[in-house]
Amino acid sequence: MAAISLQHITKVYDKGVTAVQDFCLDIADGEFIVLVGPSGCGKSTTLRMIAGLEDITSGQLLIDGAAMNDVPPKEWDIAMVFQSYALYPHMTVYDNMAFALKMRKTPKEEIDRRVRAAAETLNITDILTRKPKALSGGQQQRAAIGRAIVREPKVFLMDEPLSNLDAKLRSQTRTELMRLRHRIDATFIYVTHDQTEAMTLGDRIVVMKDGYIQQIGTPQEVFRQPKNMFVAGFIGSPQMNFLPASLAGSSLTISHETGQAHIGLPNLVTDADAARPVVAGIRPEHITLAPAPTPDALTAHLEAAETTGSETWLHLTIAESPVVVRIPADSYSPEMDKAPIYIKPQHERIHLFDPDTERRLDGK
Repeated sequence: MAAISLQHITKVYDKGVTAVQDFCLDIADGEFIVLVGPSGCGKSTTLRMIAGLEDITSGQLLIDGAAMNDVPPKEWDIAMVFQSYALYPHMTVYDNMAFALKMRKTPKEEIDRRVRAAAETLNITDILTRKPKALSGGQQQRAAIGRAIVREPKVFLMDEPLSNLDAKLRSQTRTELMRLRHRIDATFIYVTHDQTEAMTLGDRIVVMKDGYIQQIGTPQEVFRQPKNMFVAGFIGSPQMNFLPASLAGSSLTISHETGQAHIGLPNLVTDADAARPVVAGIRPEHITLAPAPTPDALTAHLEAAETTGSETWLHLTIAESPVVVRIPADSYSPEMDKAPIYIKPQHERIHLFDPDTERRLDGK
């Protein structure tokens, strides 16, 4: 295993295009770190700099305390799994997995031991004699992972390795990766745009936007205490609802179709008595239906109902703001289409943000 430190890493391409800005992160031995964010946020560029595939414009990369900026990447003891698998089409799975070891002139017996051990770990022993064109997408991905495993590197880098798989295979392969990281001694750095992968795989996740780190934390820390509206909206499915509101002391006021809802926030620490504008963030699963209007209920109109099987997503509007509510499937009735719907947010689950900076407000 290896500890990795990225100190103020910046990447600037030709014509002054900055892809990554002042990236700072310390990764512990054996940690599984996930870089997550939308396309173009700089996560893959960061991974490629760690792999030595991109030059670092400024900043320092350290592995086990040693600076790597001027060390040839082949000496970094890092293995990378690409989104495209990058298997040699004319070679069998066995030969693909053995190739790097042969180039290092590893003894044949040791090559065979490592290849077969990795194949058993990934449950691909029965396809070692096949060529890539005869494999499914999931088999090709496991073969690509196996090719990295046999090198026994200190660090695994994975660049969106599941993005080419269908939903069922993604779920299965994600489970295999969770098992794999407990079987081998290595540090993992994993890149994805899929927040479900980030939440299920990472010991910590790094949320990125426009080349900058937005937040670093455990999946639950990032989910429960997002630092800004971008993180709050990106992590969670369906995404968090945002409603304009005003805050005075510990009382939150949200306007709706027929008036205003007044919501007490006893856990909020603030000395401000004068009302100030805020943005109230409420996750779809933290909203319940109310049978009738109450002082803390919001009046909404149903635009569409999306049933996923075990639950239904209600797409509502509240004073022209879109809101999604997630309820059990049997709680939905077609009669809701014809009448106003009353909803109540769970007071203790409301997040507050500054409407100008979009930062999370202190005390919440």
